[in-house]
Amino acid sequence: MGGCTADRYLMVPKDNVDDVRTSVKAQRATLVTMEENATLRHEKLLSEEARNTESILQAIATQVEKPSCPPPEVKQECTTEKERGRADRRDGKVIVGQVERFYLAGPGLVYKARIDSGAETSSIYGRNIEQFERDGNNWVRFEVPVPGTEDDWVTMEKEISRTVKIIQASSDDSERRAVVKLQFAIGDHQQVAEFTLADRENLTYDVLVGRNILRDVMLIDVGQEYATELPSSYLDNGNSGDNE
Repeated sequence: MGGCTADRYLMVPKDNVDDVRTSVKAQRATLVTMEENATLRHEKLLSEEARNTESILQAIATQVEKPSCPPPEVKQECTTEKERGRADRRDGKVIVGQVERFYLAGPGLVYKARIDSGAETSSIYGRNIEQFERDGNNWVRFEVPVPGTEDDWVTMEKEISRTVKIIQASSDDSERRAVVKLQFAIGDHQQVAEFTLADRENLTYDVLVGRNILRDVMLIDVGQEYATELPSSYLDNGNSGDNE
């Protein structure tokens, strides 16, 4: 029992404890100093990074030019009667003669058109007429003559508006013709109307304007021809057929 209570098993010499405490304090001071130094270095790095980023942004802003949009296109307005086209009116209706110049939009061709109140539907000379389907709808491909030439033709494609049954006066036979909508101009009047595609090879005029256009829009002065004038730009850009 006496051996179990000896001091050398229960106590550490006091001198050694003081040395340990001093060492611990020194280590703690060193750790605090290291943390402070690390914090300072981190803050310094962040500050330098922020300055570098700001410098880069300023350089980009200085070197890169802002995109500039081109000035809007200024459309020239028609100022003269000839450029606008001309058409006399009575009670709001265009006065036309027996023959008028007819501008076909799209190919931009100018025809001499016969004005005929006896025809129900207007018609235009078309050849090589071929019907086909597009997006589930019935379309037609055809050629129209270039006025003033003998062998020049322009191909057009239009959706079929309807078909009509035509009975020839010389026989009892009938045929069905495709009807398409075309945009045209007579004088300063512009319109979209239905036209049948017909073989007018043996007729004087390639275009016939019927009642479907005349009705509520035009009045015929049978004593005149070319009572209207198309815009000069139409006549300059398209064949007019005046050489025929």
